[in-house]
Amino acid sequence: MLVHLLSHKHTVPYAACLTQLFFFHQLVGVDCFLLTAMAYDRFLAICQPLTYSTRMSQTVQRILVAVSWACAFSNALTHTVAISTLHFCGPNVINHFYCDLPQLFQLSCSSTQLNELLLFGVGFIMAGTPMALVVTSYVHVAAAVLRIRSSEGRRKAFSTCGSH
Repeated sequence: MLVHLLSHKHTVPYAACLTQLFFFHQLVGVDCFLLTAMAYDRFLAICQPLTYSTRMSQTVQRILVAVSWACAFSNALTHTVAISTLHFCGPNVINHFYCDLPQLFQLSCSSTQLNELLLFGVGFIMAGTPMALVVTSYVHVAAAVLRIRSSEGRRKAFSTCGSH
């Protein structure tokens, strides 16, 4: 992609477009699920500190990372395979340097209804589930921190969540 930007080429081959699409969905999905795992980690550290070391062992951490990658991979593969089944005709030019699903839907000669439904449904799961879990986790963390009597204790508890 950088080569195309620097060389002022305005065309991206179909295979490169699918590759770009796959890696975008893969990395965004991993990011969402890893942020959810980090929120769970902070929830355990602050709300249940006595059980933290057993509940967040290295084995559990590895499982969380593996599940994050597996879910993101299945999402990326689903979208890439679904878009590769579409038929394209006419001027296949996208006025962007990046291939994304909505732009590819506009170029398709075949029906994109299933793809759009898939994008909405899977997108809701991939974004909605982590968002709900993160919000739930931080509501519990905030409630636990606000129950701490000393301001120094509250500051220390909130500072552990600052980077997340």
